[in-house]
Amino acid sequence: MRINLTKKEIINSIYMQLGFSKKISENLLEDFLIILFEEIKNNKKVKLPKFGTFILRHKKRRVGRNPKTLEKKIISERNVILFKPSKELKNFINNYESKL
Repeated sequence: MRINLTKKEIINSIYMQLGFSKKISENLLEDFLIILFEEIKNNKKVKLPKFGTFILRHKKRRVGRNPKTLEKKIISERNVILFKPSKELKNFINNYESKL
């Protein structure tokens, strides 16, 4: 069972499927990720059709508790990225699993 998809594997897949050189494939992936990150940071929401939506949400400072020791700690405020898959992605996943 596969756990991680590495950047090198994505670059190799672009190279094999589109026929670009590995350097161009790497630049293409890097540019895509930079654009995605910048858009999430600037607009707080990025929708990729037929894939899903990335949402930047701010979480306030709060008190958390270690369930083992019951020790209370302050969890600092931070930004988190949420991902909501599109209906097409959900349908693809559900149809794929039913065929196995």
